[in-house]
Amino acid sequence: MWSDRVFYQIYPLGFCGAPYENDGIAQSRILHVLDWIAHMQKLGINALYFSPLFESDSHGYNTRDYLKIDTRLGTNKDFAKVCKALHEAGIKVVLDGVFNHVGRGFFAFEDVRKNREQSQYLDWFYRIDFGGDTEYHDGFWYEGWEGYNNMVKLNLRNPAVVDYLLSAVGQWIDEFDIDGLRLDVAYSLDHDFIRRLRAYCDAKKDDFFLVGEMLHGDYNQLTQPDMLHSVTNYECYKGLYSSCNSHNLFEIVHSLLRQFGPEEWTLYKGKKLLNFVDNHDTERVASILQNPNHLKAIYTLMIAMPGIPCIYYGSEWGAKGKKGNEDRDIRKYYETPVWNDLTEWIAGLIRIRKDSRAIREGAFYSVVLTNEACVFLRETEGERIYVCVNISDHEYYPNFEIGADYARNLISNERIVMQNGFMMQPYQCYILKPES
Repeated sequence: MWSDRVFYQIYPLGFCGAPYENDGIAQSRILHVLDWIAHMQKLGINALYFSPLFESDSHGYNTRDYLKIDTRLGTNKDFAKVCKALHEAGIKVVLDGVFNHVGRGFFAFEDVRKNREQSQYLDWFYRIDFGGDTEYHDGFWYEGWEGYNNMVKLNLRNPAVVDYLLSAVGQWIDEFDIDGLRLDVAYSLDHDFIRRLRAYCDAKKDDFFLVGEMLHGDYNQLTQPDMLHSVTNYECYKGLYSSCNSHNLFEIVHSLLRQFGPEEWTLYKGKKLLNFVDNHDTERVASILQNPNHLKAIYTLMIAMPGIPCIYYGSEWGAKGKKGNEDRDIRKYYETPVWNDLTEWIAGLIRIRKDSRAIREGAFYSVVLTNEACVFLRETEGERIYVCVNISDHEYYPNFEIGADYARNLISNERIVMQNGFMMQPYQCYILKPES
């Protein structure tokens, strides 16, 4: 079950130290992933999400060739070796499916530039107009993704385009034995295309996972039985860091109640959204948080709340990074991983999650909530887990009952006396399991 997975995300071109622009020089940089498998295993990771790694013009999201690993990263044979090693380590492989748009170097778009009105690929692209132009002065206008004309929008209503993309996915499954896809800008994709993709993948491989990038709106639009299994939970991403910075835990807890609470009107009960505190498109969480003492709290909340957690490479040891300069600062190369107190904390949280069905799948209830402290319950039949977080610089005594005299703090293995609550220390988190 994918609800049992904990994801690690890497941005391959940055992770492997490739140049930003495609220089055409072949180098087997993707093998750098092999050096990090032991780190991922120690952390408790069992699914790896690769941001784009197919041949592109520059940053990976402007694809030139869907069938070939980017020259800057190596060969298909190199990546097959990486996938085999990951699978042997018990780690699932999920690739970034960039299907909304392609790069200007994509073969079909190059044919349009060369042959213009006579090109057989005119209908592969969305709204080409030979009466207009762009900053590239091709002598025609076309629609780029959100105005970026280095990413040419595909016509996903054209059966030939859909067949081509599905064929590429089939090759990825056959050649690399991948286990899922993260759909880039899923909120922009044609819904019929998503349904075709889901049906194709279901028939091609059992338990194939589809998660879509969704920034806003109703996540139920795409998380349907014939569409996606999951989407990115940007609502709670914002709520997590904003609650810490504004000392207002009401924001994140109310978002979780809205999404997964006990009321009948709860929006996403039973669905497993992909949770994160940062990724390749955001500033690193250690640069977002105003108080570094909140790092352990934000990871505790993210890993213990409903959904599937995802850790962005480097952030598990508190690496910093700001947006700008083609986002190179948040997509850095690190020769070796770092293991420190924060990494150990996250690894401990992942171990607890793996051992607790209540955390992985249980219902969500808010028990205590103030601006700077919260207690919430994760519960399944036969198991109750209380997650307690204090983001303040002072002690706090939450008055609540767990129906037992004692509780085991699963983080520290400390036994705590429960007398209508217990004293929470400054900036501390507790995951409590009642004991008789």
